Formats: sequence, structure tokens, C-alpha cells
Amino acid sequence: MRYAHGSSACVRVSTRIVASAGLLFGLLSTPLWGDVGSINPPQQDYVLWYRNYDSPAIYALVALALEKTPEYGEFRILRSRELSKGRALRELERGDHRMVDIANVATSAERERFLTPVPVPVDGGLLGFRVCVVTPESLPLFRNIHSLSDLRKSGIRIGQGTHWPDTPILRENDIPVITHSRYEILFGMLRKNRFDCFARGVSEVINDLAIENDPELTIEPNLVLAYPMPSYLFVGPNDLSTAHRLQLGMERAIRDGSFGVFLQRHYGSSVSALNLDKRTMIVLNNPFLSGESNNVGRQTLNNLRWRLELLSR
Repeated sequence: MRYAHGSSACVRVSTRIVASAGLLFGLLSTPLWGDVGSINPPQQDYVLWYRNYDSPAIYALVALALEKTPEYGEFRILRSRELSKGRALRELERGDHRMVDIANVATSAERERFLTPVPVPVDGGLLGFRVCVVTPESLPLFRNIHSLSDLRKSGIRIGQGTHWPDTPILRENDIPVITHSRYEILFGMLRKNRFDCFARGVSEVINDLAIENDPELTIEPNLVLAYPMPSYLFVGPNDLSTAHRLQLGMERAIRDGSFGVFLQRHYGSSVSALNLDKRTMIVLNNPFLSGESNNVGRQTLNNLRWRLELLSR
């Protein structure tokens, strides 16, 4: 992997390093919670935000965490209405269980203030590694970009969601951003050249394009943007029972190895297909994390840096 932080030197690293990193970061969870205090608890319905429900990986992770905690009772996972991300988070904050109970989004200090996070990165930290979905005619714009300075000078505009934490991160790093509140609309804006790059996480982009099923959209092959940005499951501020259950289930999955199997099954092939070992990595600053999440996110990037330095000796 060619590694660029300003004008840093270029080295290579196997994609297997990135794919396996999740096991280290998943272990940074808080202590286990006690029992729920009920011998035969009733079946619980959990309304999962529709974009997470439609994501095979996130649905599988929520199901895994719930399956690992049978003492909480049987469960069903229901699909929410098609709410924008901002609306889904507002409903979580209100605690309206008819609308949404669980959402997986990137964390920020603000989100952790008004919601309850389950502080285990759901994809091992891969959401902070971003590649560009582009139209074929835009590909020449990305030639000869080897550093953050080159990216800034290129004038490339990046499309992001209005309420996504990526948006202020990119602007903080002096990269032009075009936004819309609806994820689905952003693909149409890309097709109409309203911006040049729709930056999507390494852990999500393959599934995104499979759903879009548009041969006129492609993945730019040479760059990966990287910044510390853990992606957590979030529940409402007072929904401690669901938070406890999800965290306990994920901790059990980490300990028995099934979380590692989950990472490999849902993200291993995507990481390999994106040829990360052949891309230039451009590292961006993220000043918007809480102290705890900044430590988790920095651990992700520092772990990769350490391996890069080791391989370059």
C-alpha cells in the first residue's frame, strides 16, 4: 500500500493485515453486564434502521449479538420505515420504539452525548477506510494524486450525507463536500456530475454497488482515504436493556471466535477485491471523536502504521 500523509514515502502491505485488524479493536469493549433477572422473559421485537436491515453484514451482526444472549429471551428483528439517517437518530433519541430501536452509524462525540453507543467497532474499524465510487468519465481526475496536498489541489468534490460525520471531517481537511440528506439521492447526484467522488467505506461499498446494479458506476482504483472513525451500534439514551444485551452478545462473540468468523465472512472478500495493497492511502485528521472513540479509532490507524513500518524495514 502506498501510504501518504502529506508527502510520506510509499510502501506496500498485505490486505490480510487490514482484514484481521478487527479482532484487536473489537476487544476494546467495556466490562460485561450482569443478568437480566427474568427466568422466562417475553419475546422482544427490535426495530433495526432500514439501511442496516438491508445490509447483510449489519443484520447478521445484530442477529449474532442477540443469539448469544438467550437469557434475554426470543427476539425478532424488524425493518424500520425508510427514514433518513438524521430522522432515524432523532427517533432513537426520542425513544420511540415504534420507529427504530437500533441503528449502526459512525460515531462522533455529539452522537455519544445524546444516544447510547455499544463501543465495539462493528467492522473492525474499516468504515474509516474510504474509496471513491465514480463515473468512468471522472477517472482521469484522480491520476497523479499521491498526497493530501494533491487531493486539495485537484478540486475533486466529494459527495456525502448531510448528517454524516464524514462531512465535517472532510471539510476540516479542506476538501470540498456536496451533501444531501438522503443516501439514495446521492447516487443520482453522482450520475449528474454534481460531485466527482461518492466516498464509501471499504466495509460497505461492494454491497452498495450490488444494490445499485448500475454498470456506469465504478470504484476508483488508486486511492483510499483513511481517518479514525469507529462505527458502533446505537440505541436510545434510556434503552439500557438493549444496550446491555448487544454489548454482552458482541463480547461473547469476540471471546468464542464467532466475531472473527463474521468479519472474515462479510468483509474479507471486499477488502481483497478492492486491492488495498495497490492503493495510495491519504490520512485525514478527525477532531470530532470523543476521548474513548478517538483512542479506538487511533488504535486502528496506528496498528496499520506499525505494520507498514515493520514491512518497510
